[in-house]
Amino acid sequence: MTGRLAGKIALITGVGGGMGAVAASMFCAEGARVVGCDLSADGAAATEAAVRAEGGEITCMGGVDLGDADAARAWVDAAVATYEGIDVLYNNASAQRFGAIDELSVEEWDFTMRNELSLVYYTVRAAWPHLKAHGGGSIVNVGSIAALRGVEFMPQNAHSTAKGGVISLTLQLVVEGGPHGIRANCISPGLVETPNTAPMLADPPERMRKVVLDRLPLGRHGQAADVVNAAIFLASDESSWVSGTNLVVDGGGSVLG
Repeated sequence: MTGRLAGKIALITGVGGGMGAVAASMFCAEGARVVGCDLSADGAAATEAAVRAEGGEITCMGGVDLGDADAARAWVDAAVATYEGIDVLYNNASAQRFGAIDELSVEEWDFTMRNELSLVYYTVRAAWPHLKAHGGGSIVNVGSIAALRGVEFMPQNAHSTAKGGVISLTLQLVVEGGPHGIRANCISPGLVETPNTAPMLADPPERMRKVVLDRLPLGRHGQAADVVNAAIFLASDESSWVSGTNLVVDGGGSVLG
């Protein structure tokens, strides 16, 4: 690693497993001091122990429900106080429900909006005064290519809508944050292997193989590090004149529609 985030304080949500755990490790390896959170106390503790064993400087807080505005603010305030500042807010955490439009329940819709869109708003709103006081910083939100196109192999009505909201919110943050030195960008991943998707990718349904995997120009599905590498760039000073981009990380798949 090259120390691209040396000296930076990064708040990362959803570090208890999957992409968030990889992000915590890679951000620390690049020199950042990380404060992470997760709904799972066990997951947060495991990530903290693993990253510290690698030599990273990290504090993780478990049992944090970012879908509750008061809980999100309490975590952000505590996280900023941990290392006395904030340079980066990486909104990685999410949870969703899938279903066809005539099968997805109202409760499942509301769950997805709460845990994919509202929690991003809550954390950004809580971090905003800290970022202004700090003289600016970088907000990195996670969208999805599902927000940019219809998805053929799985009905994603709520997920697509919520992630579309994340992208739109990011654009408004650019305008409001610019005068304060706050940059905001989004990453929209394609199909990435995580603990949740690994079983499906190991034995993919035929329709998913035909309409997704066999049509990826780069010939493979994504890994968590592919997405986190993009986040590191957007968090670093290398992207100091980048604000308002939606960086698609999908192996070229969305080019084919």
